[in-house]
Amino acid sequence: MYSMKKITLTFPDHTSIEVENEIRPLTLINRISQEGKKIVAVKVNNEICSLDGVVNISAQLEPVYEDSAEGASIYRRSLCFILAVACHNIYPDSHLLVGHSLGYGYYYTLDTGNALDPTAVNALKAEMQRIVDEDKIIENHFISYKEACTLFEELGLVETRKQLNYRSPSRVQVNSLEGFTDLYFGPLVSTTGALDIFDLMPYHEGFLLRFPTHTDPAKLPPFEDQPKLFEIYKRYKDWGKRLGVTSAASLNQLIHDRTVDEFIDTTETLQVKCMADIADQIHQRGTARVVLIAGPSSSGKTTTSKKLALQLQAIGYKPKVISLDCYYVGREQTPKNEKGEYDYECLEALDVELINQNLLDLFAGKTIEVPSYDFHEGKRHFKGDTMSLGPNDILVMEGIHGLNDKLTPLIPQEKKFKIYLSALTQLNLDDHNRIATSDNRLIRRIVRDSQFRGKDAAATISMWDNVQKGERLHIFPFQNNADAMLNTALDYELPVLKVYAEPLLRCVTPLQKEYGEASRLLNFLSYFSTIPATAVPSQSIIREFIGGSSFHY
Repeated sequence: MYSMKKITLTFPDHTSIEVENEIRPLTLINRISQEGKKIVAVKVNNEICSLDGVVNISAQLEPVYEDSAEGASIYRRSLCFILAVACHNIYPDSHLLVGHSLGYGYYYTLDTGNALDPTAVNALKAEMQRIVDEDKIIENHFISYKEACTLFEELGLVETRKQLNYRSPSRVQVNSLEGFTDLYFGPLVSTTGALDIFDLMPYHEGFLLRFPTHTDPAKLPPFEDQPKLFEIYKRYKDWGKRLGVTSAASLNQLIHDRTVDEFIDTTETLQVKCMADIADQIHQRGTARVVLIAGPSSSGKTTTSKKLALQLQAIGYKPKVISLDCYYVGREQTPKNEKGEYDYECLEALDVELINQNLLDLFAGKTIEVPSYDFHEGKRHFKGDTMSLGPNDILVMEGIHGLNDKLTPLIPQEKKFKIYLSALTQLNLDDHNRIATSDNRLIRRIVRDSQFRGKDAAATISMWDNVQKGERLHIFPFQNNADAMLNTALDYELPVLKVYAEPLLRCVTPLQKEYGEASRLLNFLSYFSTIPATAVPSQSIIREFIGGSSFHY
């Protein structure tokens, strides 16, 4: 005789209950969440699951609120799905093309190639609002592989269908609403009524889907345009279209057909050309004596500074490279954040006075003693290393505060040339699911931390929120101050990084709070085939993270 199995569920207040066989978290909202806080998903043994999912094992349950980074990610992903549904309803013969993030929003166009006027954008917004107001259930279910192929062909989702050629499960998880179905890339909110804060704003040929920040989920932040960043992205997006490589599926096809080597060469050559163009801009300025390179974590600042130095050397300069890390004040003087931890991300962690004095002395033809910083000891040392600048010499300095003029208040603007780096892949996962720039950088960081810093994936994931907070405070607000921007993403890099990252992510266990993020990244990487490290050139930015570079770091 069959006996129903009992499972034990433990709640955030450490109380437990026993239930028969299985249960949906949605029925336990009052036990899981705090009153007055908006819950969008639940962690089941540290894995993020939909509120409408099924729990059929003994588990520790924790809420995922909209004011958390994970909750904000679910909210954004759900909004993107609702937008795809609305577009399918209004423009059934057209398809959304998702672009990059811009000022707490995602840029979209339609595949018609025609610009969308404000009336069309407002119609899409009204359809989204209708779907939200009707508070409909978003269905999550499995269909057979054959059904999925047929369905995506009927919906005209070419890249989504193509992805199934290289990722072929016997059953395919999908989300469905109002006759529209999309691949499952991660949990969504259980009902559309939760998505009450959003906007569609006409922008260039398309529009921005705008969403709130996780720190203030009740309203949209003011829009801050980033025209330079948008132009860089558009250039790369157009380049990808010309080459016919716009999605993970397109890249997988090159790998499968064994023609990816030519794409690698083309990708690396384009990046070098962009660096050469920036070197020409510096030369045309004529007055620059210091090049300041800034960008978020794992944007490739170190390798870029070395590769740019080669380009400057090729046009007659004698570049000298130095990292702002050398100018940390020392642990005793380093400010602490609200958690009582040393805040190496803030400007006050650097000896701004010494930086400016050294630069003024160098420009005056004097010799300076270059400091070094020992992160293990938390102390600055002077080891007798000196530097001076001759008539054709130019200094290249890299560090996160390079674009902030408070770093170099004594240096005249005409003597500075500022470069902002961003790892902006133009690839999408499929027709309308984007690849987050921050995911690209996090995977780079996980690999590099393991290769060179002895950190496991869980340790890197655990500090990533603080890293991103520092970027929002100290880097992103100054990106429009840049004289030039460089995209450091290489569209073939994720298949390379996957080889290194997957074993590291699989070592994160369900007993660790980082398990949910590790699982999400593993699922994300599963959409890419692999490329061996032997295909990566020795001077590629990717070598900064996987090793084997011909540069010395």
